[in-house]
Amino acid sequence: MLADKSLKAFLEETASKSPVPGGGSIAAMSAATAAALTEMVANLTIGKKGYEDVQEEMMELASSLPSIRENFVSDIDRDAEAFNRVMDAFKLPKETEEEKTKRRNAIQDSMKNAASVPLAVAKNAFKIMDLIGKVVEKGNKNAITDGAVAVMMARTAVLSALYNVKINLGSIKDGDFVKVVYDEVNQLEGKVNEIEKEILSKVVL
Repeated sequence: MLADKSLKAFLEETASKSPVPGGGSIAAMSAATAAALTEMVANLTIGKKGYEDVQEEMMELASSLPSIRENFVSDIDRDAEAFNRVMDAFKLPKETEEEKTKRRNAIQDSMKNAASVPLAVAKNAFKIMDLIGKVVEKGNKNAITDGAVAVMMARTAVLSALYNVKINLGSIKDGDFVKVVYDEVNQLEGKVNEIEKEILSKVVL
């Protein structure tokens, strides 16, 4: 499992000739680090003098973020598995018409999955930007730059994952599927930079 490797080993494998882990896994890792930093800011706010009014909200945030972070960590491997499934589909035999049809369908199914996995990462990374906004606005001001890094990592995760979605859409023949996914991609791309800018405007140093 990629997620179980040490950071050094993971980066060395990323740098190797192996196509996985690639950009999709890195997008998921970026989202996981965004969630971790958000959780940290919430934890650094809990119990601190001057933040009594937001204690309950920060405790709720801190308790919700571990599962979100772990889901992103799992996405590191899910993205790699989706790519491997595409490669396996291309390796299927294609001697007979029946084999060609089976291979063609397997390729299309695997490409849809390879687009759906990073799309889910992008959508979930976008969702946590709301949580990041809360810790930046209400959390411990001594950790506000950690919140700023969190929102930048979340933005990177969204846009990185969406690039992986789009490259896979180019090989999918199902026009209805492509249209629905492209609509979601365009919506996210249209909002994510604006949300990041709004949150960063609250970081006063």
